[in-house]
Amino acid sequence: METWMPTDLGISVIGAAQISLECLLLNEETLYALFKSFLIIRLRDILQMAIKRCGWSTIPADPIYLRYHDEEWGVPAHDDRKLFEFLVLEGAQAGLNWLVVLRKRENYRKAFDDFDPEIVANYGSGRINHLVSDKGIIRNKLKIASAIQNAKSLLRVRDEFGSFDKYLWGFVQDSIPKKNRWRTLSQIPAKTKESDLLSADLKKRGFSFVGSTICYAHMQATGMVNDHLVSCFRYNQV
Repeated sequence: METWMPTDLGISVIGAAQISLECLLLNEETLYALFKSFLIIRLRDILQMAIKRCGWSTIPADPIYLRYHDEEWGVPAHDDRKLFEFLVLEGAQAGLNWLVVLRKRENYRKAFDDFDPEIVANYGSGRINHLVSDKGIIRNKLKIASAIQNAKSLLRVRDEFGSFDKYLWGFVQDSIPKKNRWRTLSQIPAKTKESDLLSADLKKRGFSFVGSTICYAHMQATGMVNDHLVSCFRYNQV
């Protein structure tokens, strides 16, 4: 009886399939490229896991949350439109999870004309009805009406102070970000005396959905305070 070795089987299969030497080399290159990509992805994942972040940004583990924490949260913002955007989004978040709002952020930008306060301030009842039916945003009529009213109030503040930025940053000492030194999430307050003052003044000026807790979240997001934990890699970067 004729005997065969695994190598004989391999050769016969290759011969049957008529795979050329060039094709074999291509496959090896392809496999190498795939393996290299796999290693890079795994290395990136390991490095990401090794980076220390504020705990809230990793629960749940969502790329949107991580990107927001790593690139935006706590970075000083001075553009009036950006500040208005956060005011609208923080108000929309009331009673909800922040991640829910972040996932709808691009829809909000489209729905609210990229948060141009001059345009939003002129929205009428027809536009409000349209927004209430927009499934891409949080369809709460009170919150939508608040965004429009806040745009009007913002324009009045801008006329008085020259910019919404100048007005808001006046609520932190010397208009310089307050750098806290929190070591645990439980140490971070929900509101402060500064956010209390800001909230009261905003309400006096006709703003709504601007309770002290919302105002403090706004101050954190726009970098008026640095509430990254001292162990977070972003603490000394913002």
